Amino acid sequence: MTPGNRLIAQPIHRRSLLFRMLQGAAIAFALILIFLLGNDYSDPAWGLYWMIKPMIMVPMAGAMGGVWYYLLDDLRSQGGWRKILAIFLSLGGYIIVLWLGTVLGLNGTLWD
Repeated sequence: MTPGNRLIAQPIHRRSLLFRMLQGAAIAFALILIFLLGNDYSDPAWGLYWMIKPMIMVPMAGAMGGVWYYLLDDLRSQGGWRKILAIFLSLGGYIIVLWLGTVLGLNGTLWD
């Protein structure tokens, strides 16, 4: 019995990766836009364009969540309990990254 090399690098499909990143960024942008437009409070000390920072940071975090979702595509395609595990890890990772991006984006404005 000979040991096999199981650490073969998987190719990156750039179109699929870009699509997942755009999906994650679009969802994050829609959520932060709803959150910011529903807010009536504005402190003059924040400056005129205070909404720019969260509207850039949160979609960037959403795109990173899309990368995380793409990286788990291989596990998701194996089926069975691994598919369920990959779905929970994908959604949980996306939610955590989106939450961190929201905190970083709103730091110094709505969340002091």
